[in-house]
Order: sequence, then structure tokens, then C-alpha cells
Amino acid sequence: MRLRALLDTDALGLRLLGGEDELDRTVRGVMTTDLKDPSRYLSGGELVLTGLAWRHGAADSEPFVRILAAAGVAALAAGEAELGDIPEDLVLACVRHRLPLFAVHESVAFATITEHVVRQVSGERAGDLAAVVDRHRRMMTSGPAGGGPDVVLDLLGTDLDLRAWVLSPTGRPIAGSKLAGSALPADVSAKLAAEHLAAARTGRRGPHRVLLGTTTYSLFPIRSSGRSAAASRDVRETVLSDWLLAVEADAGDWPAERLDLLQGVTQLIAVERDRRDAARTVRRRLAQEVLELVQTGAAPAEIAARLRVAAPVLLPGLGAAPHWQVVVARVEWDGGEVEGGPVAQSLLEEILVDPLTSGPEHSDRIAVAHTGEEAIALVPLPAVSAEHDGSESGILADSLLEAVRDPLSAGLNDDGRLTLGVSAAVHSAEGLRGALEEARHARRVAAARPGRVCAAGHQELASHVLLLPFVPDDVRRAFTARLLDPLRDYDRRHRAELIPTLEAFLDCDGSWTRCATRLHLHVNTLRYRVGRIEQLTGRDLSRLEDKLDFFLALRMS
Repeated sequence: MRLRALLDTDALGLRLLGGEDELDRTVRGVMTTDLKDPSRYLSGGELVLTGLAWRHGAADSEPFVRILAAAGVAALAAGEAELGDIPEDLVLACVRHRLPLFAVHESVAFATITEHVVRQVSGERAGDLAAVVDRHRRMMTSGPAGGGPDVVLDLLGTDLDLRAWVLSPTGRPIAGSKLAGSALPADVSAKLAAEHLAAARTGRRGPHRVLLGTTTYSLFPIRSSGRSAAASRDVRETVLSDWLLAVEADAGDWPAERLDLLQGVTQLIAVERDRRDAARTVRRRLAQEVLELVQTGAAPAEIAARLRVAAPVLLPGLGAAPHWQVVVARVEWDGGEVEGGPVAQSLLEEILVDPLTSGPEHSDRIAVAHTGEEAIALVPLPAVSAEHDGSESGILADSLLEAVRDPLSAGLNDDGRLTLGVSAAVHSAEGLRGALEEARHARRVAAARPGRVCAAGHQELASHVLLLPFVPDDVRRAFTARLLDPLRDYDRRHRAELIPTLEAFLDCDGSWTRCATRLHLHVNTLRYRVGRIEQLTGRDLSRLEDKLDFFLALRMS
């Protein structure tokens, strides 16, 4: 607002004492002070209100006004209640520093002026921001994305002093304003996501107000027009994958104009979400093609060729072909009215992300297909992250469960269930069939546990479990397939006799000399074959537990 507008409001009781040529200055805020030096609290553009308690003599006016002018304040308004008329020394000091000066009638409270200025400035800021958002929306819908959600959240921060974040359904930060101290603690993000999902399941209209400690947040759902244009769609189809906008403010007292503005912001972010979802089409198709090849028993060479196509799309710039991991998810709703496969697919695309990583693009380094009621994710891992030393790498079931259990349980409410199974990393196309079966069996193990969200990993299909007689045959088959299928495929293509070599090596208790003699091989040839076995399976035949796994797999095959 302009200083001139203050004089046009009779209720404020302002009288201009000097600075008529400066009335087009913009007022960006208001501050009341009786400090001799209030500079530390000034940022420029304020209307400063003072009761003159700082003035003990004529000499005090000049330094006080000089400080205000140096800070870039818009004007000074002095109250008449304390001294009656405004002192002449203050008027002259303001003239010298070209600082507009108003007298405030004793019948007018500073609070009245403050409320008026704040209301006018906030209204104008909201109008300006709405215009910017509208321009940005048109730009994004007619061409390439113009900076993503961060741009809009920065506008909310700079123009309306609102700290805001875009969060995934598990509370992962996707975007946030750059205001100082704007990072949300992970536990707060997870609680906000859980509150949002719980509110969405009850059908309450947003924004949802949440009090955490002494801080109030308002949660606005970000509904993708591409996935939920029809109002009649069941909320369970999207609730587990929709984003939300969390604002550190109580929207319950907001005027309709500001609420409309924030709804516009969510629509703008939804455009980015739709654009990102459209870009996932290629990755989904790649995953579907690989999955069909694996399930129909295609030759490993054909699968490997398809993976070579997928790797640059999923991990651009990667020098070597990655290792792969398989994650299987199943979402089941009571009654069966909602198809679980697409829900699980969208969900995996949101949750298979490093929880410490922010941004909307990191989740695009996976490919997810769905078949029937389950979704299957093909997760590439850089080769350097999967050393053959037995150490864990990639996605771990326990870590994944810890990151998603609480928020997603709120979204599943009392009528839904999510189960997840995670395979070990495999190092070639030959191992994918075993990895898929392993992830599926791990998911079945998770399904046997209580709870709305459960996960299990390949570690829970370890060799000692196979010694128990009640373990199902399909679990045994999955274990042997993961270990021996890469060797069988290699033998079939190269007549390398890796399986007989492995059997003899174990039967000779790992003795190079005795095994080479039994097979009528040179020791170097035997070492080459054992090295190839270790390379194809990712195991180490010098380790007792890997020897035991191979022993059991051979006996059960």
C-alpha cells in the first residue's frame, strides 16, 4: 500500500507534518517502538509508530530519525498522547532526512493503525501472489515446467511469509520454501503425512489443521486432475500416493481469498505431478516388458538386451550395467471393490526412494509394473553398491518398513493392508527369475504377520529356514533357482560344466588339488571355473555360509 492511502482513511486519525513529496512510498509493514535505536528490528519499508518515550530532549530527535532513514523505513508516525503537539525538532529532523512524518491523534490507538496496515498489506500481497501464480500456471500448462513446486513455495515464503512444504504420502519432502530454518524434521513430516491420510480416509474436506507441540499446520491435499478428475472415484484409488501441501499456519482464520490462493497453489503443483506421472509411462512400459520376459521363461540373452535398454533410461550416465533388485507389493482392500494392482504400482513409485533424498525426480530411477493384484518394481543399483563381500546393499526390508509403516497405516485405516517383499541384489539377467520368486515369497512371509503394513526381505528366506520341514516347496524352489539358475543357463550356453564343478568342489571340502585331480583339470582351470561361479551368483566359495547354501541348493534341486 502507499503512504497516501493512510491519509485517505479518516478512522486512522493521521495528520501529515512533512514529506508531502514522498507519499508514493510503499508500506510493506508496521512496527511500534520507543527504543532509541530500533535498527536491529527494521528491514525497510515499515511505517514506524512511536509514543516518543525515547525523547528526553531536542538533541535526541536527529539520531533517532537518522537511524530510521538509514534503515529505509517508509514513514514515521508519532503519537500526540504523551507530549501533545509533536516537537519541532522532530519535524525538522524528518525534513532534513526526507522522512515523511505523521501525527497520530490521541484518540486513536496504535493497534488500530497496525491492524489496518497489516490487513491492507496482506491483502495486496495475496493479490500480487495470485497474479504471479496465475502467470506461472499458464506458463507451465503451455510449455516445459518452469522450476517445479519450489518456485511457488518460494513465492509463498517471500510474499506471504508462509513456510510450506510438499510432502509424499509417507512424509518424504518433495519441495520446500527456502526460508531460514524451513527444513521439517523427519518425525514431524511423517506425523503430518499420517494426519493427512487419516483425514482423507474420513472424507473430511481440506485444509486439515494439525497441532504438533505448539505449532499449527494446515494440510492441503494435492489432487492430480489426471488421476482423479471424476469426483465419483473411490478415495482408496489415490490416497496412498497423493502428495500434500503442509503450511505452517492456522488456515482456520484465513479469509476466503487466501484459501482460494492456496488451493490455486495446490492445483499448480498438481500440474507438475501430472507431468511427472506422464513421464513415467516409458519406465512402466520397460518394467512390463522385462516382467513378461522373465515370467514367460525367455532366454537370458533376450532379458539382458532389454535391461541394456532400460539401464540408460533409469540411470542416465551410468558407466556400467547396474545390478538389480526386485520389490513386490500387494494392496488389498476389504470387499475387493478397488483393484489393488494400480494402487500398489503408484505407491511403489512414491516409496522406493531414499527417505533422506528430496525432490520429485529421484523416484523416477525405478520401473514398476503391475499384474493382477500385485505390483513389481525393478530397481537398478549401481554396480559399485553391490560388492561380492556379503555386505548388504540396496533396499532393505526393515528400513523400508520403518520409513512407511506409520503414515501408510493411517491411510489404510481399518479396511486395507499393504505387504511388501524385497529380493537380494542380482548381478545379471540370469538371476532375475529367482529374484522375482524370492521377492514374491518374501511378501507371502510378510502377509503371514499381523499389522496393516508388513514387509519381509530375502534374509528371512535364509538357508537355515530351509532345514525346517514345514517350509513350503515353492520357497525351496525359489531359493535353489536364485543360486543355481544362473549356473545352469551358463552351462547350457557354453557347455562349461559349472554345476558338476561346484558339486565336486564342495564334495572335496574346497580342496583345490583334490578337486582338480577328480575332474582331471589343471588347478588354474578349476580356479577359473570357481571364479565364474562366484561372479554369476555373487557368492564367495571361501565363506562357510555360502558353501552351505550351495550344498543345500544342490541337494534340493
